[in-house]
Amino acid sequence: DVIAGFLYAILILVVFHPVVDLIDNFNLTYKVSDNIGAAFEMSAVEKMEEQLANLSIAKRSTLSEEPAYLLDVDVSKPSTAESSGFVAVSCSNNSIRIYNRETLNFLQEYKSCSGILHGVRFAHACDSVVFSACSDGTVKCWDIRLASQEAVQIFSGYPSNVFISFDINCSDLIVCAGTEKVEQDTFLVFWDARGITNCAGTTKEPLGVYSESHNDDITKICFHPIEPNLVVSGSTDGLVNVFDINKDNEDDALISTCNSDSSVSFIGWSGKDYKQVYCTTHDEGFCWWDMAQLDTEEPITRLHVLDVRDAVCTENNSLQYLVGGLYHEKADKLFLLGGTSTGNIHLISCDTDGLSLVGTLCGGHSATVRSFCWNQEDESLLTGGEDAQLLLWKPGAVERSFAKKASMKIASSVQKRVRVHNSSLKSRKK
Repeated sequence: DVIAGFLYAILILVVFHPVVDLIDNFNLTYKVSDNIGAAFEMSAVEKMEEQLANLSIAKRSTLSEEPAYLLDVDVSKPSTAESSGFVAVSCSNNSIRIYNRETLNFLQEYKSCSGILHGVRFAHACDSVVFSACSDGTVKCWDIRLASQEAVQIFSGYPSNVFISFDINCSDLIVCAGTEKVEQDTFLVFWDARGITNCAGTTKEPLGVYSESHNDDITKICFHPIEPNLVVSGSTDGLVNVFDINKDNEDDALISTCNSDSSVSFIGWSGKDYKQVYCTTHDEGFCWWDMAQLDTEEPITRLHVLDVRDAVCTENNSLQYLVGGLYHEKADKLFLLGGTSTGNIHLISCDTDGLSLVGTLCGGHSATVRSFCWNQEDESLLTGGEDAQLLLWKPGAVERSFAKKASMKIASSVQKRVRVHNSSLKSRKK
């Protein structure tokens, strides 16, 4: 029996050993193929990051006779294949300037006589309609096909409203604006935006307001890129609130409240199907949340960085401020834009394990960059700054314009007053 058992064991080993080897080889091949796939994926991301880091200046706008800070930028979606589209820029002199999207040639300008303009947005379905919120308690709408300087439609708020932020949803049906805090009141005000192209000169009253979700200035509003009923708002109270405006009341509409622990300076959507929300803060912090985890036991916070300047290694610690963020849809990757007072632009990659510097765009601006707009279609970047320059960056571009770069930073009216005040103090001390 012992001999028979021994012979049987040898037989099993001889017969099945090749099968075991085959399984081991299959597992090894499977692991190798996994590694190859991961390596390929990594190289694709790296290639995309390299492309971003090597963006070059394609066009540079000519300087205006009245230089001003370029505070916000938006790009229209061309209505036809032949149309190049437009660029709208909100300026510190309370004007909106319109440029040709491809050439950056100046086309026209709209000025607000009754208040300070905040932000600029094109309608999604009509590339000639542009909006801006105003501190006089209105959101104004212009049609750049018309010669008139007058707004074709005005969305009026309530008497005490001072609007400092706004957005229009992806279906062009709803406009929403956020107010400064007046006494104890802070509002998100909503209007029906239908008929913006055929109701010239009309004034629209609000549909209603949300008044309970923020208790300080509402600094940013951003509708979801593909879901017209979703909107996120940010405030100096540190809260980032996500609403579903299809709900009947504010309590039901509030889907999520996220706390950035600081005053919100920029908000946006990211991730596949744009299920993530992120924000930057006025003290250069960064927060990133995943709304897909709301109904699960998993934490919704993907990353929270108190000060990006300390978390990202740059040459000579040259990251001085954040401008905002952009989501690269093709690569499913979130990036932050920051910079220096001399005009360099830092591109920062975001991941759940931290932030990392991708590259720096140099040689364009000569002062602080205040605004940008990322174009998914041709993967180009528009930037505007305190040097009054509007720049178009494209992969592999060669700048053909030899216009002067405007190396002097423009002094704002506030800076001028401070400078005079300081000099008078010195003279009194003497």
